[in-house]
Amino acid sequence: MAKKTRLKSGFTLGGEQAEADPLAEEAFVETSLYEIIDSRRDPRCFLVGRTGSGKSAALQHLEERHPDRVVRISPEDLSLPYITDLQVIKYMDSLDVKLDLFWIALWKHVLLVEIIRRRYKINSPEAKQKFITGLREKLRRDPGKEEALQYLDEFEGRFWVEADERVRQITNTFRDKIDGEANLQLGTGPLKMGGTLGKSHEEETESRAELADRFQRIVNQTQLSKLNRMMTVLDEEILDQAHFTYVVIDDLDRHWVDERISNDLVRCLFRTVLDMQKVTHLKVLVALRTNIFQELDFGRSGGQEEKFRSLVLEMKWTNANLEEVLDERVKVSSARGGLEALALRELLPHANRARGNPIDYLLDRTLMRPRDAIAFANECLAEAAGKASISWDAIQTAERSYSAKRLLALRDEWKGTYPGIDAVVEKFRASPGRMTIEDLERRLDDCMLLISDPAFTGVRWMTEVSRAMWESSIATASWYSLYQPLLSVLYRIGVIGCAPQSAAAPVFFSGDPFLVDSESSLVRCKSFYVHRMFQKALDVRLARDGE
Repeated sequence: MAKKTRLKSGFTLGGEQAEADPLAEEAFVETSLYEIIDSRRDPRCFLVGRTGSGKSAALQHLEERHPDRVVRISPEDLSLPYITDLQVIKYMDSLDVKLDLFWIALWKHVLLVEIIRRRYKINSPEAKQKFITGLREKLRRDPGKEEALQYLDEFEGRFWVEADERVRQITNTFRDKIDGEANLQLGTGPLKMGGTLGKSHEEETESRAELADRFQRIVNQTQLSKLNRMMTVLDEEILDQAHFTYVVIDDLDRHWVDERISNDLVRCLFRTVLDMQKVTHLKVLVALRTNIFQELDFGRSGGQEEKFRSLVLEMKWTNANLEEVLDERVKVSSARGGLEALALRELLPHANRARGNPIDYLLDRTLMRPRDAIAFANECLAEAAGKASISWDAIQTAERSYSAKRLLALRDEWKGTYPGIDAVVEKFRASPGRMTIEDLERRLDDCMLLISDPAFTGVRWMTEVSRAMWESSIATASWYSLYQPLLSVLYRIGVIGCAPQSAAAPVFFSGDPFLVDSESSLVRCKSFYVHRMFQKALDVRLARDGE
């Protein structure tokens, strides 16, 4: 970079979120992760990673690259809050009626219709009628597809309306069936919002078990057989190599539905996607945050956990990948801003013995996610505005602001799963740079005592992970049984790392997700560390540079 060139105020490497990133498309780097997503042959279709790991950016790039082949389905457009708020759904949930078949039928219907709408550009009653007439003629020549024809007859009037309207129609039909059964068996009238089902009269009329059995039969009488026939039609009659289609489903981490049943909805979506892999020229891609994926109860899906996990693409990044992302953004931003830099290294100070390599310094203070790397680089650029390059002093000044913001981001990312997690992490303020087992124990004890604090919002999960401490005989209980559950939480979210030997570099979740799950591995750990990303924000006491 020319010496006279100065970094302008406002010079950045883009935004941290894909949907609000001005460089998202122009500076996108097609790594091996993206190649798997784009591949029509690679079956991996569940993009699992932490917030900021690039899931949304990859799907957005796929949509930009194949605009005529991508169908995007947003959970917020499916009226799911309307469904889960219905009195009849809430009551069946209270009776433990398994709604899986209904949810699967709903997902299949939504996916099927959206694919057909895109394939035939059905956006009006006329376009719909032309499609229906042509497909009906094809199906009539194949008696084996009679059920698919029945499905078309039943739903042909709904193919061109918006997805949320179709979802409401299907749900209302289902609700009416339940209403009819309740009226027939219980004489209570329709079970609409504010209905009477669930009060004492119904409980006295028929036992909960009998009610659950009756309603379960209605749930089981879904359109699945007809839908499955339509999937065959989709494979054999609608999609071909020239009309290969991607379906993209993102934003499943937003609060678009009652959290109590969100697990079931997402799990049933996974089952639906698994079934739809039978369609040759179709790839359904679902982006999901790591913590949501970990909470899915695959046991309720008939023991298919291994099948689901074989389709997972973990959004893992290497130092080389992240540096490539930063370099591409430097190149694009420099071209826009009149600079000559083609790589981040050209803007950074030289490596030295005391502080090491500046690229390594930046990336060591990330959780190996693009969002972290971009955020830290932007803080450094802001600090160096008006100067020819970024100095070591600018990096270290920027680090404090960056670290504080990442700590807030950690709270926001995990507060749904672990309410009050910020209060737990706060117990590591002013901890030593390298904690001994005794140091760690004292701080974990302080975390467990938070359940006695009336202001602490994480009593439920903290009680669960500290159960052994309150119920066991501490004199005979192992260190692993007492402390591993809480340590596992802190390790999983990326706050604490472990070192098998006192002089060894710490290992964090991004390096080995299973380290603290094994008692034999954990007992070999002699030192524990707060991740460098959070050390400045938590005023961690470093004995020497680089610790």
